[in-house]
Amino acid sequence: MKVKIIVAIAISVLTIISFLLMGKEDIENNIIEDIGTVKYIPIEGGFYGIISDSGERYLPLNLPDEFKKDNIKVKFKAIVKKKVITFQMWGKPVEILEINKIKND
Repeated sequence: MKVKIIVAIAISVLTIISFLLMGKEDIENNIIEDIGTVKYIPIEGGFYGIISDSGERYLPLNLPDEFKKDNIKVKFKAIVKKKVITFQMWGKPVEILEINKIKND
């Protein structure tokens, strides 16, 4: 009886660890790095988005205030948030990890 309990606990622990590791892998697979331009989008009450140089649209959920200006060129690193629904329904929702202004030459 004790052996069955120990085996059941071991299986439970391994299952929990595997789920935690899969979560980390999912986050790592959803990290993007890109260059784009911050744009004010005047729909749904207005908000700031980032349009990448390749045309991809990103909706930053945590854009720092100093970057909430139209036409700022930026380089950023973010996590794509796949299970997020927004009122804006514009672009891919992302959580900014790093963002830097690119100087115009």
